Amino acid sequence: MAEIKYEIIEQIGVLSESAKGWKKELNLISWNGHAPKYDIREWAPNREKMGKGITLSEDEVQALQALLK
Repeated sequence: MAEIKYEIIEQIGVLSESAKGWKKELNLISWNGHAPKYDIREWAPNREKMGKGITLSEDEVQALQALLK
């Protein structure tokens, strides 16, 4: 399996933190050199591991925001 490369462009905020120190975060991330997308996922302390997450485009974030209103 090919290595996944990512760059956290902007750390937006922490949504929650588990007792083991994993944090569910909202960040703007560029995956494999592509345009940045909004990303929600859990990160281990010091970001040595990541959990499964979801990425959203700007349009999808706006649609989600409208649904939550």
